[in-house]
Amino acid sequence: MHVPVDTFAPWRCPNENGDRHHVLLIDEVDNLLIDDDPNPFIAFRQNMMWWQFATANAMSDENIVQLVRELDLAIADADGTGFHFTPMTRQEKLSDELGFTALGGVWVKDETHNVAGSQKARHLMSILLHLLIAEELKMTPWASRATRPPLAISSCGNAAIAAATLAAAVNWPIDVFIPEWADGIVVDTLAKLGARIHRCPRRDNDLPGDPTVLRFREAVTAGAIPFSVQGPENALCLDGGRTIGWEMAEQLRAENLHHLTAVYVQVGGGAFAASLSRGLSESGFDVPLVAVQTAGCAPLERAWKSARDVADCASEWATHMWPWEEPPTSLADGILDDETYDWVADTQQLRRTNGRVVVACEEDVVRAASIGPNLTAIQSSATGTAGLAGLLSERAVTGDSDRVALVLSGISRH
Repeated sequence: MHVPVDTFAPWRCPNENGDRHHVLLIDEVDNLLIDDDPNPFIAFRQNMMWWQFATANAMSDENIVQLVRELDLAIADADGTGFHFTPMTRQEKLSDELGFTALGGVWVKDETHNVAGSQKARHLMSILLHLLIAEELKMTPWASRATRPPLAISSCGNAAIAAATLAAAVNWPIDVFIPEWADGIVVDTLAKLGARIHRCPRRDNDLPGDPTVLRFREAVTAGAIPFSVQGPENALCLDGGRTIGWEMAEQLRAENLHHLTAVYVQVGGGAFAASLSRGLSESGFDVPLVAVQTAGCAPLERAWKSARDVADCASEWATHMWPWEEPPTSLADGILDDETYDWVADTQQLRRTNGRVVVACEEDVVRAASIGPNLTAIQSSATGTAGLAGLLSERAVTGDSDRVALVLSGISRH
């Protein structure tokens, strides 16, 4: 079903029946428009749904840009940095360690110095801009900032911190649903940002799946806004996530690189991989997507095996995607989602790019967490280096002159 771009709050498929086994996908960009600006949400604005929502409702581009700049200043006040193009370079020491020749190597995009220390804020920024534009245009059902409904997110770490950071920048109340085992640094950071924290134990009468997601959905049903990095919960998260792929393409062209052998992307909920790969494709880089999961939790790999040749896999959701039966375990604990919620969008890009799913053994996850920061000087967490773990798992079958890319995201908070 197509939802008009001028629609307020186009979070989910209108036909969904409460089980979230529906997807609302973002329209394809046929002709990528780019302005010269260091802020990706200004440089790429004309390609995104939030901008098209604003212009379709008669907001001028001048006013849109002013709103984004003011918001970015508020974010920088809350976080110490605003949105900017993050660096992407060939990592010499890492490339040498892995045995690549001078013709090949590993290109790494560093998201640890992005807003809130990861790529997660990119996904959420599109939702926030949509909301603020709707307020500016007086399209919201709430009359004033004082009567705003709360934002809500389920997360075990980086996404929660990104959401709380953006919420703090605009003084928007936010409820964060986290697992019982979330560590002290994450919880302390959320508290400092003013988030209302809800620990979510697994209840005996719960449906299968992540209890943080179940409690989050209950909050949304009660009126909260889904401020989520999961596409089936809020499709606009897939909108801003594409900026990382668009950036990568521009940076590769600046180095006169027009081909990559593969891009390795860690997969938990799946929005990151789908958005990054989609952004590259829309920029003319149909780079094979290598979606990386850990041996301790790999629902996407299971779904990809059964659904890769199914034309309309979304209509057979429960046949291919269901919660991981065993308690998820890995040092890369930020990608231990019980389900790959954006598996349909991931599957589309895996097909489009002739990609694949790799399950990294825990030994490679641990090694990646060690050599990633040591050889790149990028202080990424074990979750953020999980894409590198996928490359380690495949290194024996990759060519020495291959050119591969990955993202180190999720700054180490330990």
